[in-house]
Amino acid sequence: MHILVIEDDPTTGDYIASGLRAEGHVVDLIDNGRDGLMQAMTGAYDVMVLDRMVPDVDGMSILRTLRASRNPTPVILLTALGGVEDRIDGLNAGADDYLVKPFAFGELSARLTALSRRPPPSDEPTVLKARDLEMNLLTRKVTRAGQVIDLQPREFALLEHLLRRKGRVQTRTMLLEGVWDIHFDPQTNVVESHMSRLRTKVDKPFDHTLIETVRGSGYRIAE
Repeated sequence: MHILVIEDDPTTGDYIASGLRAEGHVVDLIDNGRDGLMQAMTGAYDVMVLDRMVPDVDGMSILRTLRASRNPTPVILLTALGGVEDRIDGLNAGADDYLVKPFAFGELSARLTALSRRPPPSDEPTVLKARDLEMNLLTRKVTRAGQVIDLQPREFALLEHLLRRKGRVQTRTMLLEGVWDIHFDPQTNVVESHMSRLRTKVDKPFDHTLIETVRGSGYRIAE
């Protein structure tokens, strides 16, 4: 397997990496959360071993970011925190398994092998498309007619919401609830301002528009 290990303690990191390599696996060992997250976002790994307390970006934040971006790579979370609530927090953040330090290498190896056997989720698309627009949910890359479009996180979420409901009108209330998780009218133009910025990037440089305004109803993306 191709395994990513994110562990800041050099002794533990070398212990894990050397053991896995001895079993024939390809291992990338990273000692901080910032670089680890960047590497994990490539989606190039069969499984990941993630320490909860890595510096720069902690393990829980890495997990949440991966799952929010629909990265399905199985993750086993390593931690010195063994309480029930700590395990629940880790699993709720997106971990597939949880191992408390200190641990036996044999147990870690067996758990990684078990995770690798799980079939990848097949009901969730990893790429969303509308005509010449394409959104890769794993790499978080958006292109139109082959040109890369740089979106801010909220703009990405707004476009993803529209693409998942291609051809269907989305009212302002639907967008507030689905993109901002706001279940009341905030009395601001947050939807309109973000939609304007999104259109400037997605539609303005191109010959035809994809994001349509349905007067008196809301917005939709063309099929």
